[in-house]
Parts: sequence; structure tokens; C-alpha cells
Amino acid sequence: MRTLNEVPRRLVIAIGGNAVHPEDISGTSDEQKAVAQHTAEALLPLAALDNELVITHGNGPVVGKIMMRQMLTMSRIPPMSMDICVAHSQGGIGYLLMQAIENVLRAYGNGRHVASLLTQVEVDANDPAFANPTKFVGPFFTEQEAQRISAELNWKMREDSGRGWRHVVPSPKPKHVCDISLVDALVKRGTIVIAGGGGGMPVIRDERGVRTGVPAVIDKDLTSAHIANVLGIEELLILTAVPRVAINFGKPNKRELDQVSLAQIKAYHREGHFPPGSMGPKVDAAIRFLEGGGKRAIISHLNCAMGALTGETGTHIVP
Repeated sequence: MRTLNEVPRRLVIAIGGNAVHPEDISGTSDEQKAVAQHTAEALLPLAALDNELVITHGNGPVVGKIMMRQMLTMSRIPPMSMDICVAHSQGGIGYLLMQAIENVLRAYGNGRHVASLLTQVEVDANDPAFANPTKFVGPFFTEQEAQRISAELNWKMREDSGRGWRHVVPSPKPKHVCDISLVDALVKRGTIVIAGGGGGMPVIRDERGVRTGVPAVIDKDLTSAHIANVLGIEELLILTAVPRVAINFGKPNKRELDQVSLAQIKAYHREGHFPPGSMGPKVDAAIRFLEGGGKRAIISHLNCAMGALTGETGTHIVP
């Protein structure tokens, strides 16, 4: 077990989409503010430290609702492209988190600044993901509702790990986080930086360097791993809805993992223990992070952030 003195001074924290917009809320402004307040309070022990801290966040529930809202009104208001929908979700969530974290810090007499950056992320125009949409966004539906929505809105719907049916969109791999040098400069001056929200706005770049948005959603955990690798940050904390990763999940022989090697987690992954719609992307990101030079990836619950870093809980994946 590590101690407070061993908490890393440079850290990327990836917050899941359900930590900023849980499935059990309707999505009112007051509800979203309350959720952001809870997230800020959970992160306070880390935000109050003298450290270099980058925070990323998911946007699945939010961007899904933005897309559905505009599709239901498309006869009167022209719909926005998906990259702009991602930008809207990134800006709104980033604003709420930035404000909540600063307010919590001020309540404890800490004047640290928080900056939320709209982040473009370059992807490969030929990424095979564009031909095979797999990224779940938006709320859950019954099979009958999904069939109706697919017929009405021409959305591709797919069953999500036994929890219901959801909209799926392309999810290309991140190649380059635009303006990553700005993120680096801000964190080095002590600013907490919120970046790469929702995986970033997906863009492609032509031979002249001109960027264009594309219809996709990048996995925020892969973007988080990429940010950490590029900045040379050796620890990645992925916060989700469970305290530890488990194998044989939902079965009598379920077993939670404490510390596990990269080789072992890859073996478990090959055996099918981590479904694509739930823990799979987080494990994929942890693997990519470690293979890119990271020293420790931790997956745990939002409410256990400090305990996970000190080794009291969480699944710790090491090379």
C-alpha cells in the first residue's frame, strides 16, 4: 500500500460519462450541477494537492441526448453534425466541472485555477471504425423502442451487455491531441486542466494541415491514455462505477482484481472477461497506456479516487 507522500505528482484522471450524467437522472440543469458538485467533492483530496493534474471525462449520455433532441426537431431546426454535438457536450460538461471544482477548492481556502479546453483530436480518415460503428452513446431502450427509433431516425442500434439497446456510432482511435503543448504549459504552472472531454472532437487533417470534423465519437479512455503518454505522465487513474475490475463478472466465481500484470490482464481480455460495452474500453486504454510507456493504470470508483491512488482499493495494472 502506498502512502499520501507516494501519490504521484503528475496524474491523468479519466472520469466516466455516468459520473457526469448518471442514467438515473432526467438531465435537468439542477441535476447536472448536483452531479458535478459530487464529482468535485470526490476529487477534492487530489485537486488540493501541489500536483500536475489533467482531468478527462466521458460524454456518452449527454451527447446521445443532444443528438436525439435535434433529431426529434429536425423538421424545424437543421441538425448539427456529430463533431459539433461532441463539442457542445464537451463545453457544457467542462463548464460544470470547472465551476464545481473551483467552488469546492475555494470553500477550503484553495485558490487554484481550473481551465476547461475545447479539444480537437485527430483520427485517421481510413480508420476501419468508420465502417463498423461500435461506440455506445445516449440512453438505454427496449428492443421494441430501439426498432422504432432505428426506423424513424436511421440510427444504428445495438444491444449493450444485457442492459438494453443503445445508439452506436463509429469510434476511431486517437492519433494526435491538438494543442497538447498548451495542456502541458497550463498543468506545469499549477492549473488543473480539463481536456479531451468525450474523447475530443474528432477531426481529420489533410496534406495542407487543414482540419475537418468527422461523424464519430472517440473513446475518452483511449484519448486519456494518449494524453498521458504524450505528456510523459506515468500514472493513469480511470474512475468508473465499480471499485475494482472483476473476472467472471455476474457469476458465482466472480473475482475482483487487485494488482495484475499487463500480460495477465491481456490474457483475461482475450478470454472475454471484459465486454466491449462496459469494462472493455477501460482495459483497452490501460493496456495501450502501459504499452506506450506508462508505469501504472488504476481502475476504481469515483468515490474511491484517493484510496485507489494510495493502494487501498482499485485494480492496479502494472507492466
